[in-house]
Amino acid sequence: MKLQLFSLVLAATLAGPAVSGDVLADNPAAIAELMRNFGYRANLGTDDQGDPKIDSSSGGSNFSIYFYGCTNGKACDSIQFSSGFDLTKGSSLQVVNDWNRDKRYGKAYLDNEMDPFIEMDFNLDFGGISDENFRDSLDIWERLVGDFKKHINF
Repeated sequence: MKLQLFSLVLAATLAGPAVSGDVLADNPAAIAELMRNFGYRANLGTDDQGDPKIDSSSGGSNFSIYFYGCTNGKACDSIQFSSGFDLTKGSSLQVVNDWNRDKRYGKAYLDNEMDPFIEMDFNLDFGGISDENFRDSLDIWERLVGDFKKHINF
């Protein structure tokens, strides 16, 4: 019995503590600060519903990070990166559908003026994600926006 108990304690010790992520949607100021540490502009404000919003830019394109699942502007559980492009003649459903069919990350849509938008969602609930995962997600976002700009001939 003592040997079994020792084995269980040893196994739990070797497994180490559960690691939770550092990036949580319920701490928008920390996300903005982390982005600044990564070299991004990150202006923290609020959206039209009073929820947190971060305005930033990458590769010459502005984007926003919207916070969702919030209660009274706090305790949010997910975020969404979003970037829109004002085209003189707009775009087409075919261009957007081609993007959505061929790309794994980043959904695209047209606004009421036929201007294309790209968005990417992140669930940060239940422990969030690591700084490294968030940085990698920012890198994916940068590549997506660059590819999207080429796709829409921006």
